[in-house]
This record gives sequence, structure tokens and C-alpha cells, in this order.
Amino acid sequence: MVDLESAYRDRYPDFLRVATAISGGAESGRDAVHDAFVDLIRARESYRRNGHLEAWAWAAVVNAARKQARRRGSLPLKEEALDRPSTNEGEDGRHGAVRAAIARLPERQRLALFLRYYADLDYASIAEALGTAPGTVAAALHAAHETLRQTLQEVDSND
Repeated sequence: MVDLESAYRDRYPDFLRVATAISGGAESGRDAVHDAFVDLIRARESYRRNGHLEAWAWAAVVNAARKQARRRGSLPLKEEALDRPSTNEGEDGRHGAVRAAIARLPERQRLALFLRYYADLDYASIAEALGTAPGTVAAALHAAHETLRQTLQEVDSND
């Protein structure tokens, strides 16, 4: 399936970045992308062509990364790891607070954020990847933005 191979080659860095964020580690992210594409190749006959191939691939990557996260038995972004002082120069308390707030978001909101901002997908593609309606994606992103906005206001008021 040439289109599937093209999607893999063209978007691998994006798939890997999202899978790593969801699964909680670089190695498990790579495993998730690999597993997803192996499953897609095996199931290529079931692709109905009524949706975007890339959204089908994103759904497989997200599901494989979630499976990897469950295997690891941890949140995709561990709060205790986010709470320790940063080792990156220039990373301040605000950055760490945002990362911690993202880790605490409900899974649907967190996945919608990853797919919107890490993978740069539009609402329709996110909805297809998550198996939901575009309005649900919009609501999830709105709720996530509100939570993050409140977190930033709290961090700014504590400074």
C-alpha cells in the first residue's frame, strides 16, 4: 500500500512525537509507531477508503501508544517527574506547571491536544483518529485550554 508507506515516511517524526508523549517514553513511542503500522499493513484490506488514510493511521498510532502506556502502568506524563526541577536551561516554573497540568488532563483532552499541536491535525482528522465527532474535539480542546489558562493564571499570581 504505497499511500500508507508515504504517510509513514512523511509523518514519522510527528507519529513518533505524539506516540512518545502518549506512551511516556521514547522507546515505547517507537514501539507504538512500529506496532501501529504493522497492524495497519495487516489490516490494509479492511480500509474502507471513506475516510482519510492519515486519520486511520493516526487512530492506529494513538491506540498503540495508549496500549504501551497501559503496559508501562503509568500516566503518559508522570506528574512526579514533571514536579522535579528542570535540567533544561531556560525552563521556568511556568513551563513545568503547564506540563503538569497537561499530565492531569482527562485522556480525551490530552489526546486532542497532542493531535492538534504535536501532529498539527485539523478537528475533522482528530475526530476521525479518536472515533468521535468534530464537536466533541472542539469541546475537549476548549476545556483543555480553559484548564491550562487557569493554571497559568495561578502560576503568574504566585510569582
